[in-house]
Amino acid sequence: MEIITSLVAEKPVVIFSKSTCCLSHSMTSLIRNFGANPTVHELDEMANGQQIESALLQMGCQPSVPAVFIGKRFIGGSKKIMSLHLSNELIPLLKNAGAIWI
Repeated sequence: MEIITSLVAEKPVVIFSKSTCCLSHSMTSLIRNFGANPTVHELDEMANGQQIESALLQMGCQPSVPAVFIGKRFIGGSKKIMSLHLSNELIPLLKNAGAIWI
């Protein structure tokens, strides 16, 4: 879990993803469409990707990707992000984290 904490501390929006996951790509695209520039960690392309994936599962992220962190907090996966978007709560989260300025 320490590695996750250090990786999410660096940027306002961090997404743990896999290069073959279409939902991860969709969440990244959605957040980018608001003008944010998320840091994306492709677990299947990282040497310690399996270790990070195990830690995400232990945190309760089911499935392990996409795992979206905003403002250093674990927000959730694709269902949670879409729910926040549809209820107009995603943009305020991004603003409060300093990911967007509009």
